[in-house]
Amino acid sequence: MARLIPVSDPADPRLADYVRLRDMNLRKSLEAEHGLFVAEGEKVIRRAAGAGHPVRSLLMSRRWAEPLADLLDGLDAPVYIAADAVLEAITGFQVHRGALASVERLPLPAVDSVLAGARRVLVLEDLVDHANVGSIYRCAAALGIDAIVLSPRCADPLYRRSVKVSMGAVFAIPYARMANWHDDLVKLRATGFTLLALTPDQAATPMDEAATGDRIALLLGSEGDGLSSHWLDEADEAVCIPMSPDAMSAGVDSLNVTAAAAIACHTLSRMVPA
Repeated sequence: MARLIPVSDPADPRLADYVRLRDMNLRKSLEAEHGLFVAEGEKVIRRAAGAGHPVRSLLMSRRWAEPLADLLDGLDAPVYIAADAVLEAITGFQVHRGALASVERLPLPAVDSVLAGARRVLVLEDLVDHANVGSIYRCAAALGIDAIVLSPRCADPLYRRSVKVSMGAVFAIPYARMANWHDDLVKLRATGFTLLALTPDQAATPMDEAATGDRIALLLGSEGDGLSSHWLDEADEAVCIPMSPDAMSAGVDSLNVTAAAAIACHTLSRMVPA
């Protein structure tokens, strides 16, 4: 088994990667500066390592050393062992999953690279809620989406909460981030993608009736405002998920973005070229 290093001081400088994990502004700055992210829980840690992300260190309660023994034996990284109270003092919350890993980020590929060979793609515009982004990655990975493209202002898929909610699905699906929100949709169309804009507007084409090509990119908008008017205008067609008349009469005229994404991904996976 890898050498376990007991720690008892929350201010130990060796544990700096794990400080105040709920402080979003601090974590954005720290993780960007050091090129890292934090994986939480056995399954997520294993998936991050399995996806080729180098592990910088691990921090866990002693009871997790045995379940992770096979992984630890293959890592050249320090394994810090702390009591639950020390873990909470460092991270700012009760670490119910008991194990954390500081993991290095890999360089993001270019948009063109993740689109090569892809047929079904999600394009996310300005989704800022990390839990929603993680949920969408999980839906996409489960329902056969080939790649995800993020607008410049989208939330970080490797932020701890995104990774946690996705159950590690962020490591299972290729993704890239646009450099230019205003113009980069044109590049998708130039590579042969039909751009479908998902909207709650029930006057739009039902998604399963949309005219499609062999390659489809589905545009999903932010949690509150939906897609911008610019992206709606850039799309080849606006599509909707039809709501039942009873729901509409009761004032339920839309779904939250994660529920809409799940239905849309399932529909997208079943769509065939016209």
